[in-house]
Amino acid sequence: MRLVALALAMSVVPLPAVAALGGDEPTVQADQAQIRGTLRVSRTARFSVHEIQAPSGTAVREYVSPAGKVFGVAWQGPAMPDLRQVLGEHFDRYVELVRSRRTGRGPVSIEEPGLVVQSSGHMRAFVGKAYVPGLLPQGVAAEEIK
Repeated sequence: MRLVALALAMSVVPLPAVAALGGDEPTVQADQAQIRGTLRVSRTARFSVHEIQAPSGTAVREYVSPAGKVFGVAWQGPAMPDLRQVLGEHFDRYVELVRSRRTGRGPVSIEEPGLVVQSSGHMRAFVGKAYVPGLLPQGVAAEEIK
């Protein structure tokens, strides 16, 4: 009976929001807590970059528009980040596209109207980025996400 009550209680407790691709800026701190990393923010007139340095050495950068939306993410380091967390609502589409196009191992390159993902690397050296073209702020080029 206690187990049922505990499961019921846990189902109504909200999970922390994640500032994944397409998410809102205030939830970046939830990502920092999830990754257990340190956060550094740099701002320009066109966007801000929230870089979370994980204890593993992997850095995750979240690019936030002046409107407060995460329009791009990038990662680099010895371990892959949790792509479900980083890609957020776009993760299922990413998995679907990878499954339909890949025939083996190697770099991933997806270019769809609603999602672009580029990822490559090998053990201890992973890099990647993802962005939603429609969320890029005016005057920001996709090449700035790195």
